[in-house]
Amino acid sequence: MHLMQLPREVLLGENLKGEAVNVAKRLGLGERALVLYGPKTKEIAGKDIEKSLRESFEVSALVIREASMEEVEKTLTKIRDDNSDWLIAVGGGSIIDVAKLASFKAGVPFISFPTTASHDGIASANASIKDLGTKTSVKAVPPVAVIADVRVIKTAPYRYLAAGVGDMISNLTAVKDWQLAHRIKGEYYSEYAASLSLMSAKMVIKNADIIRLGNEESVRKVVKGLISCGVAMSIAGSSRPASGAEHLFSHALDAIAPKPALHGEQVGVGTIIMAYLHGLKWERIRETLKKVGAPTNAYELGIDPEYIIEALTIAHTIRPERYTILGKDGLTREAAEKAAKITGVI
Repeated sequence: MHLMQLPREVLLGENLKGEAVNVAKRLGLGERALVLYGPKTKEIAGKDIEKSLRESFEVSALVIREASMEEVEKTLTKIRDDNSDWLIAVGGGSIIDVAKLASFKAGVPFISFPTTASHDGIASANASIKDLGTKTSVKAVPPVAVIADVRVIKTAPYRYLAAGVGDMISNLTAVKDWQLAHRIKGEYYSEYAASLSLMSAKMVIKNADIIRLGNEESVRKVVKGLISCGVAMSIAGSSRPASGAEHLFSHALDAIAPKPALHGEQVGVGTIIMAYLHGLKWERIRETLKKVGAPTNAYELGIDPEYIIEALTIAHTIRPERYTILGKDGLTREAAEKAAKITGVI
């Protein structure tokens, strides 16, 4: 059996902080709501949403500091204590990821209210939880609804929007890896999910000139693409359409670099290298990232070249069951250094 779980509603527009009430009523989510936000996102949108919900629901709130199992457990305790019927996550990746896993474990729905457009987790079923050394994703549930307020997202530093482009452009190499696994390992492959995923990547290449302006139209383009990525993953039943060797490289950097960059920034750089390994037009990928102002090398990531090489050599060990261009044995140090030098990453 192949199960596809998708968000039931996606709202994209301006001044949507008050819309959570209507969405929750339309979907019949229940009387008791739990609002999750970070210290910053509470000020940006969290407390406004909390206030508007209080008029129609019993509301409690919780501040989330990071995407860790400790915070997930804290959320689960709160859900049990307050008997919450549903959650709304107001924030970036970490807060949405905590909500995702907690709502999955507690069996209650959650609404995603992203405050940045920096990665495709805003509508996907996969949660990245920092635990046990390396940060890899676990399958949970997608949000029952996504409310993307373009004005709110636009207030985040432009860097986050450029990172969202990096996360989307990575679909080009992720789909190549998926096709490889399909041919070599007989892994399940969905042409529909792959096409949808590639469409998002091609869209950002085509619209790089609009995205780089950092205006409301830019945010709309990126958010639509990121939501499509999430939907592609839901159709595939895994993160395959949007996560290949370039994501393993980013997870490896998270594990070894003293100061990792944003997820989408690292993934974008990883995509340049993996595209080279796949024999794709990696220059075009680098060009797009440059155009939108995303990092294209170690220096711009603020990560020492030594860590880039090491991450490339250990990436294949992060998720051994996930077959990619890196194969079973990974890259040798020489091959890693050569690929990074040829593509100008180091």
